[in-house]
Amino acid sequence: MASVLVGRESGADAGDRLLARVAENGSAAHAYPTSDALLRGGRAARNLSDAVHFLCTLHGRHPGVVDHAANRSVDPLTRRWFDEATRAFAAERTFLTRLAVAAGPTPGTPGAAGAQGALLSQRHAIETLAQSERNGCALGAALAITLDWVTIRQVIDIAGERFGVDATPYGLGDFNAVHALVTEAAATVANERAILFGAEQILLQHFGLWDLLEARQQARDAA
Repeated sequence: MASVLVGRESGADAGDRLLARVAENGSAAHAYPTSDALLRGGRAARNLSDAVHFLCTLHGRHPGVVDHAANRSVDPLTRRWFDEATRAFAAERTFLTRLAVAAGPTPGTPGAAGAQGALLSQRHAIETLAQSERNGCALGAALAITLDWVTIRQVIDIAGERFGVDATPYGLGDFNAVHALVTEAAATVANERAILFGAEQILLQHFGLWDLLEARQQARDAA
């Protein structure tokens, strides 16, 4: 997926632009997270296990993207959001870790070494975004993860049912609150561009993750 140029669409504010990018370029725009192969097929258990392990590698470590970004926030408005976000994402890490244990080992897949290398490159990219010195970039990255996680969480909730791990409620799905936060935080054109850039790059990495997981599923089916 190509990155989208950051613009200022007529009639939309910064919050509108961020939410549009999440809908159009994030996990919800990829076919694999809602596919029968991943969620319902005869080999869904191993495909879900694969997704859980890869998501855990990407987002299961502490400090994660939200934590890194929180450390760069000094504005009282965003600090309040980060206080809530870091707590909520800590719960998500715990859920992911429990799921990874219950799902068993990562399914054997042709080309595994290359896939692991690509995954580690993705993790490095998102951690770099979360620690960016550019004002607004880390915030955009954190916001994109928490918004895109609404779609990702649908997948891992199904994995929880499959592997017998009870899901905890996800506490960061309030799009209206994020819209208001972004609109106020994007006080200048430069800030808005940085927020949207950070968000777009996270969405690019997530979209690439689903490409990778789908390719691994197809490689296992062909083996």
